[in-house]
Amino acid sequence: MERVNTLFRRRIDFPENEEIIFEMLNTILEKTALSIPFENLCIFENEKREINKRNLIDKLFYKNQGGLCYELNTMLYYFLQENGFDVSLIRGIVYNHSTNSYPVSGRTHITILLNHQDNEYIVDTGFGGNLPLKPVPLNGEIVNSFNGEFRIKKVESEYGDHVLEMKLRHKDTDWKIGYAFQASRPLNDLQEVNEVQQIIHDHPHSPFNKNPLVTRLTKGGNITLTDTSITHWHDGKMEKKEIHRNDFNNLVSQYFQYGLLERD
Repeated sequence: MERVNTLFRRRIDFPENEEIIFEMLNTILEKTALSIPFENLCIFENEKREINKRNLIDKLFYKNQGGLCYELNTMLYYFLQENGFDVSLIRGIVYNHSTNSYPVSGRTHITILLNHQDNEYIVDTGFGGNLPLKPVPLNGEIVNSFNGEFRIKKVESEYGDHVLEMKLRHKDTDWKIGYAFQASRPLNDLQEVNEVQQIIHDHPHSPFNKNPLVTRLTKGGNITLTDTSITHWHDGKMEKKEIHRNDFNNLVSQYFQYGLLERD
């Protein structure tokens, strides 16, 4: 089995022999967001495989697919670890803005805590169209990327000890909550990651087991495909087209570079 480091670099088109230092993580995160889609299609294929390094390599690199937070961030964690970074996986809960509350399905977001020169950062490539594209420090400093502004506030609650806030470019005028997380409780193994997968697949209130979704950032915005529509955001302008369900697989292949539902 090839190392994650080599396969990850190939997938995001990054030089295989170049040393990665902290200041280069912006580039890594941007290339990852532009290359690997956030998607839930395996749920609708009724496929649920144990989250481990071998299965993630198979899905993301050999089958050239995407995934949800527990897949994308776990793989990024392995990649960063192989490149010498001090990282751990942690668990969070995504805020539901339609209900103005945290969901009853609980802490179903997996993200990465990175330590660098006595500072802590959130590194996330599994938050759909809400990606910071840069490490976000826990000290409250605002980071800016082409996707918007992001910051972390220390907030003690039943949901965690910090909150990621964001103002997405062309979409938000005020700060809004992305997710709460527990920085003081790193995961010791992948057991809780697999628990998150179980909840997302099976919980009646999971937002990801209702309709298929594929989304990926683009240089000018993002593209989102569902079984009823395709939406392009480019430089703050939205174009949405209704689609026929029978065209869904072809559009997945056309816009996301793979035929996800055509399995070996």
